[in-house]
Amino acid sequence: MDTNFEFQYPWALLLLALLPLYSWLRGRIGQSSALLYPDITLLDGISRPVREKAGRLRPFLRLATAAALIIAIAGPRTANKEIERETEGLDIMLVVDLSWSMMALDMGPLEKKVTRWQASQNVIFEFINKRPDDRIGAVVFSGKPYLLSPLTINKVWVEKGIDRMHIGIIQETGTAIGEAVAMAVDRMKNVKGKNSKVIILLTDGDDNMSKAILPVPAAELAHAMGIRLYCIGLGKDEPTVLPQFDRRTGKLHLDFLGNTIPMQTINPANYVMLMKMATVAEGKFYRALDQNQLSRVYEEINRLERTEVRIRETTTYESYRFVWIIIGGLLLLSELGWALLRPRAP
Repeated sequence: MDTNFEFQYPWALLLLALLPLYSWLRGRIGQSSALLYPDITLLDGISRPVREKAGRLRPFLRLATAAALIIAIAGPRTANKEIERETEGLDIMLVVDLSWSMMALDMGPLEKKVTRWQASQNVIFEFINKRPDDRIGAVVFSGKPYLLSPLTINKVWVEKGIDRMHIGIIQETGTAIGEAVAMAVDRMKNVKGKNSKVIILLTDGDDNMSKAILPVPAAELAHAMGIRLYCIGLGKDEPTVLPQFDRRTGKLHLDFLGNTIPMQTINPANYVMLMKMATVAEGKFYRALDQNQLSRVYEEINRLERTEVRIRETTTYESYRFVWIIIGGLLLLSELGWALLRPRAP
């Protein structure tokens, strides 16, 4: 509920500007009338200027009464807005590669030392924040897939889980794309509701560890369950040098000059396989050579997978006009009472 204070007729407040003018006119200096007297000593003191000061209590009460009544005319009130959101969100499973190759430094300027995994984290966080009405889950994989988070509307939980991940945290090396997609399908097949279901696969490698189910059959399984599959191939279409890193922390090893130390050469992703998977599951295949391209890919998916949101807004008003009328009445009674207690001298 959103509560705002306002006036029903705010233009009426312009009448408050007349009160200082009234106060000034009440206190203006006037001249005594001229009469003929045989001896002006009889009128000693009468011809002095007369001023009724606006700062005295009765004029002040009169001005305060007028101000209170003007505020009452303006209609002070609070507007209580209630917004009901009826959403038909999506169920989105993020399937993210955590294999060693995600430590490659080809996603930005070499001097910045941004790994594929760091670039992926940044873009995924942006994507999650743009889907407030959807349920999101995550599967991470290297040589074996692991469920990082089931489908949930708690985006903070998903973000914290992704933030805790680093390359090397999964002990089983290799790339098990097929089993990772199959795990995501399995976590979505029994989810209740009529929400649209989407899997977004992000990988930079080729499947070399799946045994129970291979990548294309996993995509066929997703299609059979009514799940669209978007496949993103990360990295250049050429062998890339993989730097040395600490498997316990995911931090790069640097020499005494601050340069990375080469470890081995890795092959590019199997883009043909990813394209076939996306086609089978009626999704779309993307290539991303750097973080900017990856960000644009997720932005396009964000536009394609729209969430229908119906908003109904109702507003109720609580008026305070009667309160200001009472205040004005009390001030008026105070002025009348003061006039009776302190009558003006003749």
